[in-house]
Amino acid sequence: MFLERLLKEFLLEVEIKNYTSMTIKSYKNNNLLFLNYLKTEFNLSEIEELNKNHIKKYVQYLTKRGHKPTYINSILKTIRTFLNYCMDEGYINSNPCLKVSWQKEGKVIINTFTDIEVQQMMKVYNFTDYLNARNKCILAILFDTGIRNWEVCCITNADIRPRSILIHGKGNKERVVPISPYLRKVMLRYESVKEMYLKNRIVKNDYYFISYRQKQLTDEATQRVVKIAGDKANVRKEIRVSPHTCRHYYAQAQLLNGLDCYSLSRLLGHENLSITKRYLQSIKDEEILDLSIKSSPLINL
Repeated sequence: MFLERLLKEFLLEVEIKNYTSMTIKSYKNNNLLFLNYLKTEFNLSEIEELNKNHIKKYVQYLTKRGHKPTYINSILKTIRTFLNYCMDEGYINSNPCLKVSWQKEGKVIINTFTDIEVQQMMKVYNFTDYLNARNKCILAILFDTGIRNWEVCCITNADIRPRSILIHGKGNKERVVPISPYLRKVMLRYESVKEMYLKNRIVKNDYYFISYRQKQLTDEATQRVVKIAGDKANVRKEIRVSPHTCRHYYAQAQLLNGLDCYSLSRLLGHENLSITKRYLQSIKDEEILDLSIKSSPLINL
């Protein structure tokens, strides 16, 4: 069976399962690059000819091109998922990618915004009109809940509860994140401005955040909201100004404020604790000491 045909079948499957557009794009692009490599280097186009050595050669090729272990592992993950599908469907008896070891990753240091930078970014937008109010509320939700970019775009009015927000995460998995008093205040003001803005308009969807054309927001739109705030707040050049960096800030801030790793993992929607623990590696020793003093058993007797 031709690999390209199987990839189309696999992509249709993940689309039916309602994976996010970004996840589908990742599966498509990464596997297409792998298939092109197989065709160019080995004239290989059928899955029956594929074995672990072809995949190992591809890992070697990516390494020689200067890609980091974390990037290579993300590629391996998408290839492994594709070949798992082929195995589940009976096209192959075993997944050759399972015999290829993950690349050893070094200590990952995640740099994010400082508290002052976040304060300045939150001051960029106000409540003078709908777009300003919407953008301020988007920033507040990103910083105060740590949800993903696409998850922000998918929030509906029905998902907003008195003390929490229902989030539709990766793989169609649901979770809830809390609404702090600060966030609730911002949301109430946004909802008031939104109600006035939509007073004489017909909206054919139930999304909590909508574009000026009353449509669902896109990933690119929320990225622009954060990027503009970062530029106007003069965020350091070495920091990537994006919704995902807001997620990094949230995670590190929660750990420094004393939240345990397991609870944080659930709030972030991580599949396992190993992903969440990367944030612990990025916290400085001095900050760990300060945190441990605050949680001292004798002080808290």
